[in-house]
Amino acid sequence: MTDPFGRDITYLRVSVTDRCDFRCTYCMSEHMTFLPKKDLLTLEELDRLCTVFIGKGVKKLRLTGGEPLVRKNIMHLVEEIGRHLKTGALEELTLTTNGSQLTRHASDLYRHGVRRINVSMDTLDPAKFREITRWGDLSRVLDGIKAAQDAGLKIKINAVALKNFNDTEIPDMIRWAHGQGMDMTVIETMPMGEIEEDRTDRYLPLSMLRADLSRQFTLEDIPYKTGGPARYVKIKETGGRLGFITPMTHNFCESCNRVRLTCTGTLYMCLGQNDAADLRTPLRASEGNELVSAAIDEAIGRKPKGHDFVIDRRTKRPAVTRHMSVTGG
Repeated sequence: MTDPFGRDITYLRVSVTDRCDFRCTYCMSEHMTFLPKKDLLTLEELDRLCTVFIGKGVKKLRLTGGEPLVRKNIMHLVEEIGRHLKTGALEELTLTTNGSQLTRHASDLYRHGVRRINVSMDTLDPAKFREITRWGDLSRVLDGIKAAQDAGLKIKINAVALKNFNDTEIPDMIRWAHGQGMDMTVIETMPMGEIEEDRTDRYLPLSMLRADLSRQFTLEDIPYKTGGPARYVKIKETGGRLGFITPMTHNFCESCNRVRLTCTGTLYMCLGQNDAADLRTPLRASEGNELVSAAIDEAIGRKPKGHDFVIDRRTKRPAVTRHMSVTGG
């Protein structure tokens, strides 16, 4: 699959549910309206769609949500997709999670072929963790991280950089993550979906954060890549890697190799654009995959060059109305 700008699409992110057991303030409203369960693709349909994408050249597949591990019988899907790892058709199956369910699922994830996961965590302060997630319990996430490491999973910590919330804490989070043998990535907040707060109050350009970090760490740019948009540095003092994901200040669209599939079968060719393709209808219209394969080809043929995120005092509305949890975080 090659888009109009010559970019090969080899990375599929699949949101298996829009539901989550947290309500992170920058991601969701406190009182979310979730999709009716009847609108969701079955696990078998998700597997079928993933298999079509793998047959068309996807080499890396990431399960996301919402919180993917709250989807009922999610391990059945992980096991089914894992069969493509055994044949070599798929190079990596991975997962982004908030960590709340890892104590229950870590061993099964490893058993079915997952070797690396991302855990989203924005603070190591229990009170602040409860504040930012509204419902979350930090100790449960830390227990989940330990269970995942004990199971053999490699972990990367993802933290959204938030002004006047965790900006001064990020150096200690880096030391903690690297001390535990985990990489870490910091991410700029993105204007997706209506939330209760003004995102300009929280928005922290990572160029500013990097300048602050340079005052206490030695940062060396390195060519390390995981298939996603992060640009990495090696930190001399800790020996670990730190990634920067900058959709606002320095977008990474020129090398975008990703598309996103929602739990309803909607394909978004760009996280920051509203154009989408319905794959559920052709999927259900035939027992064969010719119709859905053609729909995918048509969608890739109109993948945009990039997104147009803006956060400033004049731009109060989100760039796209859907929440991140709908598209897949």
